[in-house]
Amino acid sequence: MNNGFFAMLFRMKHIKRWGIMNSLIPDHLSTHSLEVGFLAHALAMIGNEKFNKKYDCDKITVKAIYHDVPEIFTGDIPTPVKYYSKETKEAYSAVEEASLHKLTEMLPDEFKESYSGLFVHTAEEKMLIKAADRISAYIKCLEEKNYGNREFDIAGQRLYDAIAEMNCEEANYFLENYLEPFGLPIDSILQ
Repeated sequence: MNNGFFAMLFRMKHIKRWGIMNSLIPDHLSTHSLEVGFLAHALAMIGNEKFNKKYDCDKITVKAIYHDVPEIFTGDIPTPVKYYSKETKEAYSAVEEASLHKLTEMLPDEFKESYSGLFVHTAEEKMLIKAADRISAYIKCLEEKNYGNREFDIAGQRLYDAIAEMNCEEANYFLENYLEPFGLPIDSILQ
């Protein structure tokens, strides 16, 4: 036991995202994870308040923050590579599992079970976290586009379509009601 788990989490700020894209705005795993946490919490609250769901908002938020922890070891694998084929998806899943095992082995024994539970999701949690992850990536594409970077046009459209295909009423509600200000200058948001 080396108790390095928490130190490894703090290395997330060194993992760059969108490595094969010409990105104008730097994006790191730690920033992305926090944004996914914000969004997953919002989606869970929307579910509870607008669609009479009974989500545990706090639990979903924490699980969302931890959703990409395996990338501490793997880095951000581009989606076209990760999902290229059934074989690449299965291989990446195996690498993710090995990464999680390596990380949780760094925990003191009394914490292992609790922290391991952060990586186990119900179907509802998985859907909300995946929707939050996609919305975060879509917002990144919108931000890049707002700065005149057309590199993210196709990725943005694919992400928007992928969110729509999820048929997640919470995600649809968020996009319909809260997306517009992401494209506005700060002075317009504050008015």
